[in-house]
Amino acid sequence: MIRIVLADDHPVVREGLRAMLSAESDLEVVADASSGPQAEALAAEFRPDIVLMDLRMPGGGGVDSIVRMTRAGLPCRVVVLTTYETDRDILRAVEAGAAGYLLKDLPRAELAEAVRAAARGETVLAPSVAARLVDQLRTRPERPRLSARETAVLRLVAEGCTNAEIGRRLFIGESTVKTYLLRVFGKLGVDDRTAAVTSALRYGLLDLSLIHISET
Repeated sequence: MIRIVLADDHPVVREGLRAMLSAESDLEVVADASSGPQAEALAAEFRPDIVLMDLRMPGGGGVDSIVRMTRAGLPCRVVVLTTYETDRDILRAVEAGAAGYLLKDLPRAELAEAVRAAARGETVLAPSVAARLVDQLRTRPERPRLSARETAVLRLVAEGCTNAEIGRRLFIGESTVKTYLLRVFGKLGVDDRTAAVTSALRYGLLDLSLIHISET
């Protein structure tokens, strides 16, 4: 069962999302919030797998909350679900540590599958968001140099593998995987896995086809 906390300032939206997601046998909405800080408190209390987070809410927006939840080391993965898709919003969210960026016009079945993919460790993007990231690739700055092994580790991160899984697939120890990841983080100027994947996409170090994209 995938446990979810909803964060949206509109009660009707929260009720609709709860009904949509609860109709899936493997998804459970355990709590809902009307602001970012409330979502943080509920995430700490319920320890969900996923937080579906709107970006702009009275009392505290989504990006700041994503940063705080990431820094707090909460086990949940935060997926943005919003009506806004500007370049600035997208980049701020993913750089803050969001595991995905979806739009509210997503059909129920595709939203449910995106939640499942995020829970598996994948990064989920709406097609229009992915297109904006592609545009960013076209104007990307000079890209950092990653070694073949660093690239291999990062590619497996993009596929949603844990450090232990990466170690098994590359026949290296988990501590060695962590060392490679720290080197990658340093070269890309980031401090978490999702930001590393997003940055690598912008630099053209990873193929966009590795990322789970919701079909809509």
